[in-house]
Amino acid sequence: MIEQLPLFPYLETQESQRPPDFIPVYTPLLNGREEKYVLDAVRSGWISSLGRYVNRFEEDFARFCGVRNAVSVSNGTVALHLALHALGIGPGDEVIVPSLTFVATANAVHYTGATPVFADVDATTWCIDPADVARRTTPRTRAIMPVHLYGHPAPMDELRALAEEHDLLIVEDAAEGHGAQIGERMAGSLGDIAAFSFYANKIVTTGEGGMLTTDDDALAARCRMLRDHAMPPQRRYWHDEVGFNYRMTNLQAAVGVAQMERIASLIARKRAIAARYIERLSGLPGLTLPAERPGCTSVYWMVSLLVEPPFPLTRDALILALREQGIDSRPFFYPLDMLPPYFSPTPRPVSLQLSGTGLNLPSSPALTDAQVDYICAAICALASR
Repeated sequence: MIEQLPLFPYLETQESQRPPDFIPVYTPLLNGREEKYVLDAVRSGWISSLGRYVNRFEEDFARFCGVRNAVSVSNGTVALHLALHALGIGPGDEVIVPSLTFVATANAVHYTGATPVFADVDATTWCIDPADVARRTTPRTRAIMPVHLYGHPAPMDELRALAEEHDLLIVEDAAEGHGAQIGERMAGSLGDIAAFSFYANKIVTTGEGGMLTTDDDALAARCRMLRDHAMPPQRRYWHDEVGFNYRMTNLQAAVGVAQMERIASLIARKRAIAARYIERLSGLPGLTLPAERPGCTSVYWMVSLLVEPPFPLTRDALILALREQGIDSRPFFYPLDMLPPYFSPTPRPVSLQLSGTGLNLPSSPALTDAQVDYICAAICALASR
C-alpha cells in the first residue's frame, strides 16, 4: 500500500453564509449581453436544443478555435465521452490520461468500457509527461487524452509525434484551456478532436455545457447525430444505434454567445491577474509560481502555486489561514490512481508530490486589482511568521 495523502476537508460556504467581502475562488463574469440574449431566447419560445443561439454559439466557438466544426453538448464530461464513443473507443482499448487532473477525464474513458492508463505529469508545467506516455503505451493503446491543466497547454507537439509513431488518436481535454495556445495554434485545434467545459467556473461559461471541436467533418457529423439519440437528420425517429441525449439548450447557448463576444478581454484579464500574482509573490521562500513553457500561452484558468518548506505553513494550513481572512482557495486534485475506482499501488511520483503541495488561488476575471493585492499581502504576511 502507498502512503495516502492527507484528507483535506472540502470547505464550501453557501452564498448566504459568506461575509460581504469574502473572495471566492471563482465567480462567473456575466456583465455583457447575457441577460439580453437569454431574455430574447425566452421570448422566442425556443428554450430547448433548437434555436438560433445554439448554431451561433457553435459557429463563434469554431471560429475562435480555428477549426471547421464545433458541436455543442450539455456539459464537458459528456463532451469527452461523446468524443471517445464517436471514435470507436471501447472495451479492450486503453486510453492514456494524466494522473493529475479532474476525475471526469478518467470517468469518460470508463464509460466507454475502455481502460484509463495513468501517466505522470511534468514537474514544471504540471501537464502530462510525454516520456511517461511513451513508457505506458502498449498494443492496446488507442488514444492519448492530454489535459491543458489549469490553463497551460499540454505538450501537444511531442504527443503528436508519439501518436503518429504508434497510430494513436489524440482527444484534447480542453475543459480548462479556453484560449490557450502553442505558437499561433489554439487549444481545440491541436488533436483529432477536443472537448471543452462551460461550467460556471470556466473562462467561458454557460452555467453547464460543453463543446467538441474538430476539423474532421465526418467525425463532427457523427457526434451531432449521436448527441441527439443517434437520430439521422434525414429520417426522423429512426435510430440505427444507441445514442445519447447530450444536447445543449438555446438558453445556455445564449449565455455562451454573449461570453464569446468578449472572450479576448476575458483572457487578457486572466493573464493580467496571473501576472499581478506572480509579480507580488515571486521570491517568497517555499512558494513556486506557475511557469509558462516557451512558445506556449497559458490562460491561467486557475492561478496556482506550490507550498513547500521553508514556507512556514503547510499547504493545508495556508488554505485555512487564508479562509480566516475571507479568502477562498482550493487544493490540487488528488492523483486519479489514488482514488478508489482507479487505485494503483504504484503512484505517479510527480503527480503525488504536486497534489500534496498545490494550491489554487482566487482566479476569477471579476477580481479587482485591489483584491489580488489583498490576497498577496495576506500570503506575504503569513510567510513572515
